[in-house]
Formats: sequence, structure tokens, C-alpha cells
Amino acid sequence: MTETPALEPEEWELWDTWMRAQRLLARELDRGLQRDCGISKAEFSVLVTLWRAPGHEMRVGELSESLDWEKSRVSHQLTRMENRGFVERTQCGASGRRTGIGLTAKGRRAAQSALLVHAGNIRRHFLDPLTPEQTAAVRAWSEQTIDRVEPPRRSENTGNDAA
Repeated sequence: MTETPALEPEEWELWDTWMRAQRLLARELDRGLQRDCGISKAEFSVLVTLWRAPGHEMRVGELSESLDWEKSRVSHQLTRMENRGFVERTQCGASGRRTGIGLTAKGRRAAQSALLVHAGNIRRHFLDPLTPEQTAAVRAWSEQTIDRVEPPRRSENTGNDAA
């Protein structure tokens, strides 16, 4: 095994600066959701995931996978959101044995509002300050990082892709 060289001081500084910027941006966006919409980041994640799902509904297991959360975390979050009137549990599947979760009318309104508010905050705090060149660089770097770090996803089809 080859030894990884230590980071130079300016490399540590770059890393620390990037981590701080990321934390501050995430914190400001989270505060915006709470202040402007009265919802948490976790609630936003659930609302948006269900908003994008066909019929604004999905199986709880699919929601867990989509959010990359443990099932117990999803269950607790859904209970809190059910108590607030954002979601309701449904029966899904032919046998009706699988538990689904769907947005209520209140949840759909909250999702729509939060998407608009959050988009404005993302634009103000992240996108607007970037030049087109910086935007392209951030996108390229982000895609490279994802490709290096995230394991490849298995294809949904049977391997009959046309080349």
C-alpha cells in the first residue's frame, strides 16, 4: 500500500474554508426554511420527495431509500409530519399490505411554498454570486466528486441497453 502524502498548509486551509462555507450555506438555507416556511430541513426533504413522486405518494421503504435515511428515522419523521397534517398513511399494493405515505392538501401547499422560498434562498446565497465560469467549474467538480465517491447505481433494466 502506498503512503498518501500529508496535506500542505495551504491545502488544509482550502479544505477548512470549503467545509466552513458549506456549513454556513447549509445553516442559512435551513434557517430560511424554518423562518420563511415554518418547516425543518427534514420536513422539507420529505415534502419535496413526495411532491416529486407520482400522485405525491410512495411506499415508506421507497421514501427511506430515496432520502438515504434509516427506516426508524423515516418512521419518526412521518409521525411528526402526520401530527402536523402534512402527510397521511395509505395502503398500497394489490394486497394493501404495504404502507404508503402521501401528501395531504396541507402538505401539497407546504411543499409548493417551500420549493419557491427555498429556490429563492438558493439563488440569493449560492447561485447569484457565481459567474458563469464559476458555475461551470462548480458543476464539473461536483460531478467528478460524485463519480469518485458514490458507488455506481445498479441499472433498473435487464441489461438490454442499445449501445
